[in-house]
Amino acid sequence: MAIFQRLANGPMAVNELAGMLPVSRPAVSQHLRVLKDAGLVTDRKDGTRRMYQLDPEGVARLRAHFDQVWEKALGAFERVAVTPVASTSKKGEKHDKNSRSSSRQKKHSGSRAH
Repeated sequence: MAIFQRLANGPMAVNELAGMLPVSRPAVSQHLRVLKDAGLVTDRKDGTRRMYQLDPEGVARLRAHFDQVWEKALGAFERVAVTPVASTSKKGEKHDKNSRSSSRQKKHSGSRAH
């Protein structure tokens, strides 16, 4: 993510990226390879250096994917939010603190009478 964010500011060489991050140059190269294979980064030769930059088309595909994921998630949430909730308790039963304490009082008062 840090490499992706750095490249959002413009093209950079591996050595530049490695100098900004707490990882080795080979580790940065591996991450760039993964981003390139995923279609999120492109590279070009610039003299003896290889410059990497974000691929706008790949980023657009990634954004479209996440937009679709969010649409599905929000649609599912909306369906649940507008669906009436069925009552799980039996009619006439009370499930609050007061009903429990009053039944305890009946048990205790009944045992005192004996």
